[in-house]
Amino acid sequence: MKTAAKNRILVVDDAATALDIISRNLTSKGYLVFTASNAVDAIKILENSAVNLVITDYKMPKINGLDLIRHIRENYYEIEVIMITGYASVRGAVEAVKMGAEEYLPKPFTDEELYAAVERALNKQELRKVVQGRKPRSRLDAYGIMGKSKATLKMLAEIEKAAASSATVLVLGESGTGKELVARAIHYCSSRASAPFVPVNCGAIPEKLLESELFGHVKGAFTGAHESRAGFFQTADGGTILLDEVNEMSPAMQVKLLRVLQDKQVCMVGARKTQKIDVRIIASSNKDLRSLVKKAVFREDLFFRLNVISITVPPLRERQEDIALLVSHFADKFADELGKPVPSFSDEALAVLMNYPWPGNIRELENLIQRLVVMTDGHAVNPPDLPASMRYSAMTGSAPFRPLAEEEAAYIRRVLASVGGNKSRAAEILRIDRKTLREKLKSLDPSSEHQS
Repeated sequence: MKTAAKNRILVVDDAATALDIISRNLTSKGYLVFTASNAVDAIKILENSAVNLVITDYKMPKINGLDLIRHIRENYYEIEVIMITGYASVRGAVEAVKMGAEEYLPKPFTDEELYAAVERALNKQELRKVVQGRKPRSRLDAYGIMGKSKATLKMLAEIEKAAASSATVLVLGESGTGKELVARAIHYCSSRASAPFVPVNCGAIPEKLLESELFGHVKGAFTGAHESRAGFFQTADGGTILLDEVNEMSPAMQVKLLRVLQDKQVCMVGARKTQKIDVRIIASSNKDLRSLVKKAVFREDLFFRLNVISITVPPLRERQEDIALLVSHFADKFADELGKPVPSFSDEALAVLMNYPWPGNIRELENLIQRLVVMTDGHAVNPPDLPASMRYSAMTGSAPFRPLAEEEAAYIRRVLASVGGNKSRAAEILRIDRKTLREKLKSLDPSSEHQS
């Protein structure tokens, strides 16, 4: 959270000593602080000055803190409120929260407790503004990658450094984190930006066709090769090729790719001569290539050739600060595409989204927001509108233990639901191949054998 004069705080307390201490402490942290010794003066300040947060005492003459909170809530929607009092009680806390106070601090409280309460309230305000689309967005969506978290900013810095060179890049990260987006950012920030960017999903092309697809073939090279055709490497000449899921390559294809990296030449299937190419190679993987090297599944020499520059895309659970921005972005995007109103998100719903672990990462979040835009018709999204797997259940801790097979089955169903039933994506998240997933689904439901 950013402090400094951007965040303006009004402190209201009829005790001069308390008013002075709180004011000095907050000023020392860089906030711009206004003070008032009663609610009447506080209301005058609110009428003439922009304020982000009001910290008010409970017991005050004539107009008490609860009345002031009610006045703020009915006249200044976006201002956050913290109630402080020396008369702490459950009833007082409940009343303050009902009126709209974000925090309730009983006296005496430490400086650290005050700072933490202020930060929570201001962060909540910032998130609400972003999600509801009232806050002008800065260029946080550089290269199409949205975020302001430390993990995202670190990744953006690495992208800029990688783009300035012509070295091979290895992009690592879980499924759904946006590895292709990173590769595109590297290409379009580089000197090759005007040349082609060619993404190739190595795991989606049958092994028998992969060599021909990558390097091309000459007429008559195999049955069905009625004419010569260039491969993805020739198409990307002068630009960048992304070898997505490079870990899915067979040992034989790994040898051929290694030769391309060493010689900067490709040989079309059925040809006798090689062709020189000028292509930057970016490879990506959702698996730990080092562990695959140790298992002798991936060639060590190829790994070192690809791993000149390595960028790890952080999972969404490590980018909590970015979730509100992404929610707002996807809500705007799908509402515009579908011609529907943009739904707003309650603080409670946003808290659920920020605390969910997101096994499917950004892809799962995108799918969820699309579903919400379709189903909510523009009304405010609340926790009951979210999938049951995301919501809190009081039964979670007290439910009886189940056999491992039942737990596994429940988890597989949750992952499938999170990706809209896409078995390929679910298999990636579960770190198993599609065949294994198919077998597990068959054991759960024999009818699934006939499903695609």
